[in-house]
Amino acid sequence: MSHTTTDEPARKASGATVPVLAFAGIVVAVMQTLLVPVIKDLPRLLDTTPGNATWVLTSTLLSGAVATPIMGRLGDLFGKRRMLITSLSVMVVGALLSAFTDALVPMIVGRTLQGFAMGAIPLGIGLMRDMLPRERLGSAMALMSSSIGVGGGLALPAAALVAQHTDWHALFYGAAGLGVLAIALTLAVVPESPLRAKGSFDLPGALGLAAGLVLFLLPITKGSDWGWSSPTTLGLFAAAVVVLLLWGLMELRLAAPLVDLRTTARREVLLTNLASIMVGVSFYVISLVLPQLLQLPSETGYGLGQSMVVAGLCVAPLGLTMMFTAPVYARLSARYGPRTTLILGLLIIGVGYAGGLGLMSAAWQTVVTSVLIGAGIGLAYSSLPALIIGAVPASETGAANGLNTLMRSIGTSVSSAVIGMVLANSANDVGGVAVPTMHGFRVSFLIATAAVAVGLALAFFLPRRRPATTTQLRASSEEDANLARAEQALAGESMAGEGVAGEAPRGFRGRVLAADGAPVARAKVTLIDRHGRQAGATLSAGDGSYALAVPAEGPYVLAARAIGHGPLAHSATHTGGDRPVDLDLALPGETVSA
Repeated sequence: MSHTTTDEPARKASGATVPVLAFAGIVVAVMQTLLVPVIKDLPRLLDTTPGNATWVLTSTLLSGAVATPIMGRLGDLFGKRRMLITSLSVMVVGALLSAFTDALVPMIVGRTLQGFAMGAIPLGIGLMRDMLPRERLGSAMALMSSSIGVGGGLALPAAALVAQHTDWHALFYGAAGLGVLAIALTLAVVPESPLRAKGSFDLPGALGLAAGLVLFLLPITKGSDWGWSSPTTLGLFAAAVVVLLLWGLMELRLAAPLVDLRTTARREVLLTNLASIMVGVSFYVISLVLPQLLQLPSETGYGLGQSMVVAGLCVAPLGLTMMFTAPVYARLSARYGPRTTLILGLLIIGVGYAGGLGLMSAAWQTVVTSVLIGAGIGLAYSSLPALIIGAVPASETGAANGLNTLMRSIGTSVSSAVIGMVLANSANDVGGVAVPTMHGFRVSFLIATAAVAVGLALAFFLPRRRPATTTQLRASSEEDANLARAEQALAGESMAGEGVAGEAPRGFRGRVLAADGAPVARAKVTLIDRHGRQAGATLSAGDGSYALAVPAEGPYVLAARAIGHGPLAHSATHTGGDRPVDLDLALPGETVSA
């Protein structure tokens, strides 16, 4: 799938762009844990049953899962900044609706609208890729990706403080105020990306994906209440499998699908998404276990007897550490690659949970566990968008990162269901109240450790980092399409379009030559822009000639590779017309004067 630019000139990203986008990400992530401090009081506050009250949390989770890939695709088509503002606006409306009601149904509607804002995370990552220079992109994406955990971690103490000293509706007024501030800052600071994907929005695909996700996530979140072997739970799981299979078959037949499943099935993308589920599982376990352990009365023999606010403060380092990990990730990734930082992050998480099994007897020990696991999750979360972006074209950044964010949400959903079941089944009945046990807490930590082990196994199978030149030439679905057209042209088929050898578009042209000066046929020639993104690709013709159009004047790198030859890179500046540049595979890369 190719991309185009809009007619509007792009404003240059300022130094405030990254902090503003990260702030927007933190604001929408707050919605996920906003009500955690008052979960046990929701039935009383809403005058309903405990089973019905859980829908206040489930609705946010479901809408967030559905919104992330859909808003990512809409951003690719119609503008990422525009869709980011739309997501935040819907969140504000939902927060105000919840703030003005004590009734269950309006509260669920409001919470559903709040979850819709989760699409802001992949949109922010996409904006960063489109606007930032390569040297700033690593740390910026790391901060944006970590904002999911940062917002969730910081929301716990803040929400606990508000809920303990004011009316609980103040939580929603505060969320609405943060949303309005994020919208204002985005309008003032963040420019719109000029990149647009071609094609139209796949409405049937969006509806099919939404139906499949709801059918899948609903029994996961409600399975403990309904019974895991109940006809309702099993029936919904079966329906989810059928709907998602039919949706996948439909997507494979479309020219402009909501999700490019062929790209998603690539080794790097598939393994990264599966590892994301495991990271999501491990992240949510600590958020569920430590607050309960800290607030249980000391009379239980293992509870730490802390207030709601103190419990939130002890867990807050989880989010703070994730925030401060972003610049560390950027340095590590620049030197060793995102695959290595993902592995390192997972190892640190594993050490944190393994050590946490023996660090549950004092409040300060939970702080140590939070810091350690927060550092690992920060590295792991920061690595995920870099791995995804390195494997997909610019026109699919929003949708691909939306799908990756969805995988993390699925991980947290699975974690919530499994840990909730473990804690419930191992709880002691004290005066008619189910009290979690230390055994349940430790089993939960072991489950998180097992998830980390699975994530590590997946990460080790990710492709290793290649040298800089070949890393820039990583395949994408757009490149595959260009090369396929070039293959057809070389075979003598009639083909219209830019970037095919034998045509003479306005851009770079020349020949690919071997060591003896002989022309090299079917050499892969790639055009790379100043941000390190692919701007075009073709194959050399039988006489070694190639031709590549350029989207705009400016500096580019021309890279060539042929079977039996090493990579070659030339830097070149396009100043209009056709620029003759011969690529000699016998020589190292050299600078071509303008």
